[in-house]
Amino acid sequence: MKISNRFAIGIHILLIIAFTRKDASISCTSEYIAESVNINPVIIRKVIAKLKAAGLIIVKSGSGGAFLTAEPEEISLLDVYRAVEVVKDDELFNLHNEPNPNCPIGKNINAVLDIVLTKATKAMEDVLESVSIEEVLADIGT
Repeated sequence: MKISNRFAIGIHILLIIAFTRKDASISCTSEYIAESVNINPVIIRKVIAKLKAAGLIIVKSGSGGAFLTAEPEEISLLDVYRAVEVVKDDELFNLHNEPNPNCPIGKNINAVLDIVLTKATKAMEDVLESVSIEEVLADIGT
């Protein structure tokens, strides 16, 4: 199982907006962003809509472009992860639907795995929460 590429695309979008925010000559339109992501502008607009709905960006109508609603250091990767609805709450891992209740393993596996996988999800979310858009931008070397 892989997390949707919307997560990486969402991060990429926010990085471009953060990188260009001090250059008034650049308008962060979906076409401009799509060129960097190397993907169709329609897909960019869909992810932008999710980022906007989550309150991470504002979009000026026409060719006004997109802008962050907070400083890059205040936006975590967890914010992006949640914004693009990569997975529904508590559904990062799928358990098999109907293990055999008459089997000693089958009747207990989902309860045990649920505990472990909830911890794994929490650990991943903690890491994502600890990394900001600003940190990723710095790691890229801009």
